[in-house]
Amino acid sequence: MNGTLGHTGVLLGVAAALGGAGTLAVGLVRNRPDIIRFGRVWALLLLGGALLATGAMEHALVTHDFSLAYVAANNSRGTPLLYTVTGMWSALAGSILLWGLILAGYIGAMVWRFRHRSEDPLVGWATLVTYLVAAFFFFLMAGPADPFQAVAGKIPTDGVGPNVLLQDNPLVAFHPPILYLGFVGFTIPFAFAIASLATGRIGEGWQLATRRWTLFAWACLTVGIVLGAWWSYQVLGWGGFWAWDPVENASFLPWLTATAFLHSVLVQERRGLLRVWNLSLVIATFSLTVLGTFLTRSGVIESVHAFSDSTIGPLLLGFFGAVLVGGIGLIAWRGDRLRSPGGIDSPLSREGAFLLNNLLFVGFAFVVLLGTVFPLLFEAFRHQQVTVGAPYFDALTLPIGLALLFLMAIGPALPWRKATAGTLGERLLLPAWAGGLVVVACVALGIHGLVPLVAYGLGAFAASANIRQLALAARGAHRHGVGAWRGLVGRANGGMVVHVGVVVIAVALTSAMAFGHRGEVQLLPGQTRTFDGHRITYVRMALVTDSVRSATEVVVEVDGRGPFRPAVTRFGSGTDPVGTPAVDSGTLRDIYLTVDTLPTDQTGRVDPRGAVAVGVTVQPLVSWLWVGGAILVIGSILAAVPGRRRRQATDAVSAPVPAVALAIGATSP
Repeated sequence: MNGTLGHTGVLLGVAAALGGAGTLAVGLVRNRPDIIRFGRVWALLLLGGALLATGAMEHALVTHDFSLAYVAANNSRGTPLLYTVTGMWSALAGSILLWGLILAGYIGAMVWRFRHRSEDPLVGWATLVTYLVAAFFFFLMAGPADPFQAVAGKIPTDGVGPNVLLQDNPLVAFHPPILYLGFVGFTIPFAFAIASLATGRIGEGWQLATRRWTLFAWACLTVGIVLGAWWSYQVLGWGGFWAWDPVENASFLPWLTATAFLHSVLVQERRGLLRVWNLSLVIATFSLTVLGTFLTRSGVIESVHAFSDSTIGPLLLGFFGAVLVGGIGLIAWRGDRLRSPGGIDSPLSREGAFLLNNLLFVGFAFVVLLGTVFPLLFEAFRHQQVTVGAPYFDALTLPIGLALLFLMAIGPALPWRKATAGTLGERLLLPAWAGGLVVVACVALGIHGLVPLVAYGLGAFAASANIRQLALAARGAHRHGVGAWRGLVGRANGGMVVHVGVVVIAVALTSAMAFGHRGEVQLLPGQTRTFDGHRITYVRMALVTDSVRSATEVVVEVDGRGPFRPAVTRFGSGTDPVGTPAVDSGTLRDIYLTVDTLPTDQTGRVDPRGAVAVGVTVQPLVSWLWVGGAILVIGSILAAVPGRRRRQATDAVSAPVPAVALAIGATSP
């Protein structure tokens, strides 16, 4: 029953996507507004098919319908309800189904938003593009990534259950869906960019129409990346939060190009410049989401985050190539009409800073992309395996990151067209003093090292510059009698808050990486040892067993606080144990505890009287990474509220949907 309903939903989605694309193609070619208008009806059928398929999959998981191969491989009777529900995106076929559901939701929302412009060829072409994208992903579900494939042979009485790493933390319920909201959301600006090239309407209209859609997708991707780092820190037991893993890089790459676009699009809106550049960035961002799906769901890479191995790699790679070649071809076709009406008047200007900012972001993306795909290319051409590790990424991205911090500081102070030395001196004097004083204070406190000192100084410089702008905006709002808090809302001012969040993350990341200490202590029951100035006391060993898991916990105290319970855990019927860390988190530092080795007797059983090896990682300011992420969310909410200027000149084609409008580069002095 579940399989029949699921297949029906998938086939309905395929038919709706193809029907919608065909209807719009006919209407657009024949210039028939009535047919173009009818094309939006297919979006409802597409969404209905996606909902039917998703409902069938969730019902199969909750009722433990092991007649479906996907359920048998990713669910068991002992799996808790939360991880039963999240099992839908625990492997390849289910994650493609989640992608299809979110894409259908975006298409439905877009059709509803532009319902009064359904006859507009720009909207028609954009909808046609989204239908074609949906057709590809629903075809995957109808073929090689079928989530409703029946079990071959006898139906098992119980399933294997989800991967143990996917049932050890409730963040699995939030991180993948939010990340997919970001990934899939870039389909909308990509569709309008292609539509603008197809129709020849290459002005700023398509950007205004998709501004909030782009910002919403960017914000979701940002939150998803932060949650992924938190999940990795809480679950994997290695004491870190970012390892330049290929799967991590797959989500980071479109974030970099999308961030570059959010900066450069302001130049086009204000001056009409960088048209080719912005179209290229939008196409690159969507292409990188497809490439990221290929890297994470094709089985071509080995990663602790990759939970799938499949044969859809060539299809995804082909789709990626088609998107890239098609987008570049359309830009080349419209090249003569994409010329900007003018140029940048002075490098020392807002648009000059944005251009340099874009070059840095694109350079950052190139470094990450090269380090991610080079092992695959090397193996393909040389038939040898090679790895690109963190030293490569750290060495090449560090100077780019510091340069971006510097630009984040001077950006709010630069006016459009041209800046004078007097203007810059006036606006940057206090922030420069703040940065210098922070460096002096760090040296006085015994903090050494060129990179940390530069990062702290630039962080203080950038934070002060953005806080100064927020203070000026609040004072201006107060003078106009609308309340000082109004100075904190709007795209520009919300972007200032986001800048502050980025600074907090940069400082916390620098501190954790530069001054963290890792080690191991051997402890007998009741014994205390000191590591990095902290007393670690082994209290006892505890065996915990319930219907879900069995764990051997090592109960310890840290500086008299606790108890903390790092453990070795087995979930369900699985035989592979996983480490479960415990974290003593504080404002200034985290103490991260893991069980490295358990004592055993001659029979191989755990001996509670023996010495355990406890891994200890002490890292400063880790909790501020998550604080910085929260500030990003706050800035997003503030940016979603239109400011005074925006409310006075609301654009008729901007999308007033509930969106997290995050413009980290939209700053005005």
